[in-house]
This record gives sequence, structure tokens and C-alpha cells, in this order.
Amino acid sequence: MNYFSFYKDGRALYCLIFLGFILAFSSSLAGTKRHFRFMPQQSQVQGTITDGSGLLPGVTIAIKNKVNSTAISDYNGQYSITASPSDTLIVSFIGFKTSYIPINGRKIVDIKLLYDTTTLQEVRVNAGYYSVKESERTGSIARITSKDIETQPVTNVLATMQGRMAGVSITQTTGVPGGGFDIKIRGQNSLRADANAPLYVIDGVPYSSDPVGHGQTTTLFPALTSPINGINPDQIESIEVLKDADATSIYGSRGANGVVLITTKKGKSGKTTFTVNASTGAGSVTKFVKLMDTAQYLSMRRQAYANDGITSYPASAYDINGKWDQNRYTDWQKELLGGTSVFTDIQGTVSGGSQNTNFLLSGNYHTETTVFPGEFLYKKGGSQFSLNHQSENQKFKIQFSTGYTIQDNDQPSSDFSTVAQTLAPNAPALYNGDGSLNWEGSTWQNPLRNLPSKFESKSYDLLANTVLSYEILPKFLIKSSFGYSDLRHSETRISPSTIYDPKLNYNSSYSTLFLNNTSRNSWIVEPQLSWETGLSAGELEILIGATFQRQSTDQLVQSGAGFPSNNLIYNLSSATTVRAVTDTETLYKYQAFFGRINYNYKERYIVNFTARRDGSSRFGPGNQFAFFGAGGAAWLFSKESFLKDVHWLSFGKLRTSYGTTGSDQIGDYKFLDTYSVSGVLYNGQTGLQPTGLYNENFAWETNRKFEAALETGFLQDRIFFTAAWYRNRSSNQLVGIPMASTTGFQSLLSNLDAEVENSGLEFTLRTVNLSQGPLQWISNLNISFSRNKLLSFPVLAGSTYSQRYRINEPLNIVLLYDYKGIDPNTGLYQFSDLNNDGKITAAGDKQVIYNLNPEYFGGFQNQLIYKGLKLDFLFQFVKQKNYNYPIGAAGQMYNQPEKLQASWQAPGDTSPYQIFTAGNNAAAVTAGSRFSESTAAISDASYIRLKNISLSYDLPLNGLKTKCRLFTQGQNLLTFTKYKDGDPEFISAGFLPPLKVITIGIQLTF
Repeated sequence: MNYFSFYKDGRALYCLIFLGFILAFSSSLAGTKRHFRFMPQQSQVQGTITDGSGLLPGVTIAIKNKVNSTAISDYNGQYSITASPSDTLIVSFIGFKTSYIPINGRKIVDIKLLYDTTTLQEVRVNAGYYSVKESERTGSIARITSKDIETQPVTNVLATMQGRMAGVSITQTTGVPGGGFDIKIRGQNSLRADANAPLYVIDGVPYSSDPVGHGQTTTLFPALTSPINGINPDQIESIEVLKDADATSIYGSRGANGVVLITTKKGKSGKTTFTVNASTGAGSVTKFVKLMDTAQYLSMRRQAYANDGITSYPASAYDINGKWDQNRYTDWQKELLGGTSVFTDIQGTVSGGSQNTNFLLSGNYHTETTVFPGEFLYKKGGSQFSLNHQSENQKFKIQFSTGYTIQDNDQPSSDFSTVAQTLAPNAPALYNGDGSLNWEGSTWQNPLRNLPSKFESKSYDLLANTVLSYEILPKFLIKSSFGYSDLRHSETRISPSTIYDPKLNYNSSYSTLFLNNTSRNSWIVEPQLSWETGLSAGELEILIGATFQRQSTDQLVQSGAGFPSNNLIYNLSSATTVRAVTDTETLYKYQAFFGRINYNYKERYIVNFTARRDGSSRFGPGNQFAFFGAGGAAWLFSKESFLKDVHWLSFGKLRTSYGTTGSDQIGDYKFLDTYSVSGVLYNGQTGLQPTGLYNENFAWETNRKFEAALETGFLQDRIFFTAAWYRNRSSNQLVGIPMASTTGFQSLLSNLDAEVENSGLEFTLRTVNLSQGPLQWISNLNISFSRNKLLSFPVLAGSTYSQRYRINEPLNIVLLYDYKGIDPNTGLYQFSDLNNDGKITAAGDKQVIYNLNPEYFGGFQNQLIYKGLKLDFLFQFVKQKNYNYPIGAAGQMYNQPEKLQASWQAPGDTSPYQIFTAGNNAAAVTAGSRFSESTAAISDASYIRLKNISLSYDLPLNGLKTKCRLFTQGQNLLTFTKYKDGDPEFISAGFLPPLKVITIGIQLTF
């Protein structure tokens, strides 16, 4: 009988049982010492778990074939477990392949896990009021994590998202420290440019993005000061962007422009660990405009006067009449914008806890100088604390998190960019020999005169949230979130008399001060009930909840003029004249009831319904409440039986959604008759002036969203591809209806039956190029094609918007003259007479439409890991058109791009630029002005930019508990573009473009 037949007939089983009984009996007779000879000796096995580039906390370590023998790696990636020398460890973690590691008698077992792209579909994604598996979501949600964020040397949270999310367009508006970004999620929905910002939610607390600055005190920035700067990127665990109706409808009236969910870092169970990060770096302007040097500039000026028939230069032409040095040359862009901005970052974190309670405490400090001359500094510091606790039976849970940030920004009150690009290259030296400002006999306005004219701002930002939950019955949960935010912001802008030419003999009575003090605080309470249960062959989830929110904002803007001394310029009570520019107090109240029903049948067919009924104090009686809802569905066709043998297809899902969201971003009290203090005295009394008109029909903007998408994974998800098509239509637009001048108002804010459509395609591709051996290489590509157009606008032709919008055209258009070229006889720019009335006018001929929206945009990210070395880089790309440098009529007393040397000289010339004029040729001046507003001023501003690069190395400190990582990071380092007139990303003329930044740093964990 062979082995197999012996085993099958059952006698082997009887023999084995009998043998085991004999051995056990013999062992018991031999005593305890005899027994332990047969048991392997157990000891503590410990080590560190990494992904080849960083530590992995929260990894589960178990012993094969043994129950109740598990451990969890701590925040430092370290673990400790009791095991025998012959045991095998089973190491598992979401997103990585499970590893089986034989101990082989070792005491120290360090483990490196390999990424498993298939299990990435099991990662749970934050959808706001609930979380969902990546593979089972029915909505459109883009996501980045701390691993993407920590590679970037940036201070604004929006900068971390650039080029990394399909459908999310982000543009930096200035390179000045503390400046902001413009963000659009799937296009522009509202006719009002200031009403397209998304809703920000930080740890469940809505965070208002409404500006806190004031136009008269923030001239340094192209937009008012944004509170988003107060969010510290280093403390963010993940950012999710909700885009379609299925994802955003549960936020109702606030989700029309998308929702940005920000989750901060929390503590993890394990021994207490300390992490310190320190880095320093430098930044400079990415690209300057190529301008004329002195010889080229003076040649242009002389030719301009010759063209105008003037042989004797006027007394005011200091640049060519001999008063200024004809041989002097200064590159004013390098002089005024060519400095080096120095960055310093320090951050410390302590984290740890038990299985039921964990904590995290961190602090950070950032400083940044400017590229402008002078000593200016932006400082930002803060702290964060989180505490999580659960009861022994895990039914009761409490989560508490709070963060406090302080910003202190000291900058010149005006940007030097415009003067740096227009000042004559032979203008005088900035300083005299004794170090005083040089006024060159009152022949110029020294640009450094504005250095004492400072813009200073301070912000104090507190955000706190507490979540209490209790599991009443299995999978039946009651929960409530309590949030509070408090923002205090102050600004000062001074213009001391010292900014004027001393020969004017201006004293401190000419000095002025602007003060802005803004405070905003809000609280929110959101009770919720959720229930999960099996139903038929599926799972049913039900969520209901309510929102109660209150936000108050106070703003006082004052101006003062005439001070007894410039030493008292910050003392408003010392001013001779004091005026309240703005003094407002607003109260916003919001309440809502929301719900969600989700049914997952056989993990193949999923439907999701969300609804919300909102009430807002921003609308008049009868219009304060509105209902918003959406439905989404998904089919995981890869789990169907007819595809079970298709091994190359690892994942496949079709999903679609439709629903409505709204917008109440209109400000407070817009439907009421409102008044403000006029600031004008009448008989010694300050009067009131009307600022708003009553409109009882004021109602919500509504956005209807539709989407269809395909998600597919191939070869065990080594190749993962998604494609989505969407169409959003926003109606009931809140705009200003023009009013007759006799009413005293230019417009009445009201709903207009205008409709805006945004549609587009979004594609993402993730590939695992290498995953075997010590080298790993993962790539991510996203690209978005978006279209925006105005579908309808009643009586557009007769409104004040007639020269701004066109039906079936995008909102972001510009109306231009049609450029025909240069008249070879006169040397003047020529334009088409579109209405054939024999003359060129703006109303009749400035009608050529150009779309300034990007044609497509995206990003291409790569991550390469080799042992302890990690390289991560991102290329951002945009296909777009934009304005050229605004040149106007060349030949007057300001510098021009070098390319304008190719100007018309004599009859018959076919030069690309018209005749020079010093300003005396009215026809040439007019033509030059029109040229800047014509099709000739549009150029290809497409670019590919190395947006971010990060290189890090983990020092192999074997045997030491301290971990050390060295890293270097770069931002905006390299740009490929045909655009010749500055930075192609930057669209705000006259303001400092983004900086290229390089930093080096060290991270210590112990």
C-alpha cells in the first residue's frame, strides 16, 4: 500500500491519534521541565517597517498559525512581538502586498513592504459626512495625501493641489509672500467672478474663504487677503475634492462650485515618538521680460522724436536731453525684483498612545523674505493638537482636534513689478554717495521712495472640532460634530511724507494711514444617525443629519491723514482727519437637514441617493429654503461571472450621477435696504447713505450636474485608467441688474434667467512601471478638457454686460479689435472696420471674441524608489492663450520689450511693429492703444513646467532607534514655453510672478 492509499483508508488517522496520546501522557509523567524541552523558547522580536522610502505606522503583524498574537507598528514604523525562532510573521497593510517573513532565530527583523495597486481600491475615501471604499464610490472624488503634500516647499494649501487633480484648475495670483491662488473646480459657474470659490471643510468644520482684507489696504496683492493662507500644509493628512452632484449634493446650497475636504493628521497607537523637520531654501523670479538696454532704448526715443518732427528735445525728456547719463545702464528687473527670497521651516511633532487613546501635538514656524529691495519678512507659526479615545468595548468614541495659526506679514505697500518693466534703463542711481535716496534734481520719482510705505497684516486663526459617537446597536450609530472657528485679522498701510521729493517740503501733515480690522467667528453643530444592515444579498446604509451654523463678521476700515510727526503715524488718534471707510457687522445663519441612502447589491450594483433641505439668512422671506438632491449609480462589471476568466481585466466600473446643488455666495443682507455711514459731516453730524435696495424675490443660484464615468484596471491594476464626462448647468444667476442713474444706484442685485454651462472630459492614468526588486517606479497622469459657455442671457444686447459676454461663448472672453497689419505707407497699425461705418470704434469694431480659458490642462507625476533613495517629480502642463506684454505705443518715456526694435522706419517697410512716437503723433498713440486690445496682443501661453521635484535619502543608521532623512525640494524650477513676455502661468499684469524655490532639509524621528 502506498502512502496515499494508507492515508485515505483512515488507519493513519487512528495511528496518529494514538501516537499523540502516548506522547502527551509520557510528557506529563516526565514533569514540567521535561515538557518545556519540547516547546520552542519564545522571545521578543522587533524591527522597523518601511515602504522603501518612509516609515509605515499602523501595519498589522501576526504570527502564522497562531491566534491572539498580533501587534501594530507605531508612528515610527516600529513593532515588537513575542514569537519563537521558527515562527513566520504575516505583515499586512492596506495598499501593500502581504508579506510572509520567517524569523529564523533573529531578534531584529526589519521589513520592507511592496505596493499592491489592487488593494488601493480598498482604501476608504473621505466623502464628507461618510466614507466609502475607492472601488465602491459612485461620485467623482479626487484625492491627494500627505505623501504628495510633504514633497512640496509651499505655504498655501492650494499650491499642493496644482497639477495633481483632474478637473481642478489652480493658478497662483502673485509671488509675494502670503499671496493667494485662484481655484476653479470644473469651470466657472457664476457670472460674478467672486462667487466661484468652492466650499472648504476642515475636519468637518466649514471654513469661510471670503476675503478678510480691504481694497484700500491691500494694493500689494491682485486679490484681497485670503484666509486660506492660515491652513498649514504640513499638518494635512489628505485632501479630497468633491466634484459631481453625487458627491456635492449632500452639501446643498454650498456645493455648486465643488467641495474641498481637508483632513488633518491624527495620532496613532504605539510608543511615543518625536519627529523634527528643519529646512531652508531660496527663491527667485522664474522669468523676466526681455527689455531694451540703454543703447536700444535711446535709439527708440530719438527715432520717436524724429518721427514726430521734433528736433529739439523738451526739458522733460531727461533720458535723452543730457540730464541723465547717456551711458548708464540698469537692469531694473534685476535691481527691483532680482533679490533672493530666503525660506526657513521648522516643525516638531510628538505622537503616541494606547490602543484606545492616542494623541498628536505639533508646532511649526515658517519665515520668508521677499525678492524686493529692503528688509521685509513674512512669518507664520502655529500648533495643532488632536486626541482620540474609544471605550474598551469600542462603542463610545470621541475625537478632538484644534489648531491655532498666527501670520505676521510685513511687505512694501506696492508691487515694484510695473516700474521695473517700464523704467528707462539709463534712469539715475537709486542712492547718493551718502546713502540717501537720489532724486536727481527732481527729475524722477525714485522707486525706492515707497519702501517706508509699508503694508503690514496680522492674522490669528483658531479652528476646533469635537466629534462624539456611540454605537447604540451593532452598526447603529449616533454621532454629533461640534465645530468652532475664530479669525482675527488686522492690516495697516502707511504713506509717510518721506515718500515725496524733499524739494516739495511736504511734512507729516501729508502722511496717511489706513487701518482694517476684521473679525469672523462661527460655530456649527451637526447631529447624525447612521445605520448599516444586510438586506437581501446586499448592504444598506442610511444616514440622516442636521446642520445648525451661525457666523458673524465685523469689519472696521478707517483712514487718517495729517499727523504731527511720522513717529505717530500708527496712532490714529493723532491724525488731523479721521474717517470710517467701512464699518459693518453681518450675521449669517444657516440650517439644513440632510440624508443619504446607499444600497450595495452583491458588491456589483450600487445606488446612492443624497438630499438636503437648506435654509439661509441671505435670502428674503419666502425664498430662504430650498431642496437639493442627487442620485448616483455604479456597476462593477469586472465582478460579473462572464468576466471571471478575463485575467487581464482586474477592475471595471461604470458610474453615473445626476442632481442639483446651489450657491448662496452673495454676501449678507443683499436683499434688504441697507445704509452705511457716509463719512460726510452735515451741521456737525455724520449722515447715512443708502448702499443697497430691497428685493423680496432674491433667491438661490442652482446648478444641475450630470456625469458618466468609466474606471478600469488591467494586469492586477498595474495599469489603471479612468475617463469621465460631465455637464453642469448653472441657472438663476445672481447678478447686478442695471438701474437708471436717477435712482442713485448703478444696479440692483437680483436673479437673472441666465444659464451657464460647463462641460468636459477628464482622464487619469496610473501605471506601476516597476515593482520587483529594489527599484519601484509609479507614474500618474491626469488631463482635463473643459468647455464653458453662456447658454442664455435675456436682453444681453441692451444691458451693461453687452461688451462683456456673448451667447454660446465662454464667460472668460475678451473682445478685441481685428488686427490687419501695418499700413506700409503710414507705418500705423490697421484694424478691420467690422460694422462698415467708415471709422474704428470700440462699440462697433472691438467685437472679435477670444477665449482665455485653458483648452486643456493636467499633470504628469513620477515616483521612483531605490532602497532608501526616493525621487518624486511632477510636470504641470497647460494649453492656453493669453495677453502679450501690454506694449501700447512705443517711443514714449518708458522701456519696451526688445522685440519692438523691429519697428516701421520708412514707406514700404513691412516691419511687425508700427512707427515710434514720443506721444505727439495722436494717430500713432491711438493705434498703439488699440494694438494692445487687438488680436495681435494674443499669443500662445501654453507651457510645460517642472512644478515640483523632491529627492530624499534615508540614512542607514543600523542598530539605532533614531531615523534620519535628508531631502531637497524644488518648485517651479524649469519651464518649457513659447511665451516670450514673462511667466506664462501668471495672468495678473503689474504683480510679482511666482517664484522658483529650492530647499534642503533634514527629518529626525526618535
